[in-house]
Amino acid sequence: MASSPSPSSSAQAARQRLADQLREIREDAGITGRKLAELAGWHGVSKVSKIEHAARPISPEDLRTWCRVCEVSPGRTEELLAELRAAAGMWVTYKQLHRRGLKGAQESVRGRYERVRLMRVYSNRVIPGLLQTEGYTTAALEAVQHEQALEVNDVAGAVAERMERRRVLHRSDARFVFLLEESVLWYRTTPPAVHAEQLRHLLSVMLMPSALIAVIPRTADRTSSGWGVWPEESFTMTDFAQVNVELVSGYLTIVQPDEIAMYVSAWERLFPLAVVGESAERLIRQAIEALPSD
Repeated sequence: MASSPSPSSSAQAARQRLADQLREIREDAGITGRKLAELAGWHGVSKVSKIEHAARPISPEDLRTWCRVCEVSPGRTEELLAELRAAAGMWVTYKQLHRRGLKGAQESVRGRYERVRLMRVYSNRVIPGLLQTEGYTTAALEAVQHEQALEVNDVAGAVAERMERRRVLHRSDARFVFLLEESVLWYRTTPPAVHAEQLRHLLSVMLMPSALIAVIPRTADRTSSGWGVWPEESFTMTDFAQVNVELVSGYLTIVQPDEIAMYVSAWERLFPLAVVGESAERLIRQAIEALPSD
């Protein structure tokens, strides 16, 4: 099983990469840390040292000052500012994400779905958002509101936003691939009628030319390659440019190529275990038939 980066390690690695570049810029300019602090108007050298060791984040204003003192070109300065924004946005707690409410959180990712050309989603615990029915989404977001003790009740608006988002599945210029562990079909987190409706909706999505639903059977031989292929945390890959991971405490965005490659590798290990077409449909229907009647 590949070791996945933790939120803190991924974000810290991004901050350290930026810090290393700033140190190299200072050294290439032939300026000591003490001299940089003096020219920048900062009190003492400790601020420079903490920034270069990624012990404290650098602000956009301080980064511009750093680049000005070291005579960095405007283009390179903008590149560093973009990297700073990316590092700052890698890890967002749910408290931060939901500061504008559930609806605002849903709206904040709209552009990613509208621009994507290839989206690959692996899920080991819930039906992915683009595949959810209104009833399932309502239950899921009501649970989020309760678990996180959110004061604003905008579940209805958030559900409407997510239902509107499903239109991207009709795009002819994009491809959506969903890889589900079979257990996802069986988790009874909603009433039987809502659960059955959700599973039947999966069958209808399977008919759409832009979408592929693959299911890893619970009986799949995960050792056929000679070593165990273990379940991973759920993740979404947007083209080859970004990976998003929803964890218990927050939302992780990965944009570094080496870390994205780890998730591509995980996908390539997991996908061969799955079944598609009639075999996947059979697993879904078995889950429907096992549900108790109301």
